[in-house]
Amino acid sequence: MRILGIDPGLARVGYGVIDIQDGCQRMLDCGIIQTNSDRSDGDRMVEIAGDLRQLIRIWRPELAAVEKFFFYRSSNTINVVQARGVVVMTLARFKIPMVEFPPMQIKLAVAGFGHAEKDEVLEAVMRELSLEEPPRPDDAADALAVALTAWLQR
Repeated sequence: MRILGIDPGLARVGYGVIDIQDGCQRMLDCGIIQTNSDRSDGDRMVEIAGDLRQLIRIWRPELAAVEKFFFYRSSNTINVVQARGVVVMTLARFKIPMVEFPPMQIKLAVAGFGHAEKDEVLEAVMRELSLEEPPRPDDAADALAVALTAWLQR
């Protein structure tokens, strides 16, 4: 099974692609879709959709896992929610089933503790995917954790 994990945002969308064969997980790709803050929000969302479409065409995921946005008072809350909408719409266009997980559930599934620190989650991702180097940037590592959660919570 191939799973695309996504950590949504307007400035940076983290993505991670994992493949599971015979119970073994491996990372195929990870990175970020980074948008330029000098562009309009609409242009940035078009860029996110286009880059995500390209990733979907390359990796052909069977399932997408998206980090569920945790609402809090922040100046960028609306932008993150809008970017998440672009992600959900793009996945729907490709008819890719989607699951969502809040941050605490991701931490619990991957690191074994819902209040795990970022470095504990990173270590767990590296262990689960047999990585020698930590995936960078953090948004990509987070997206891999989301993808792993989809597999571990199946």
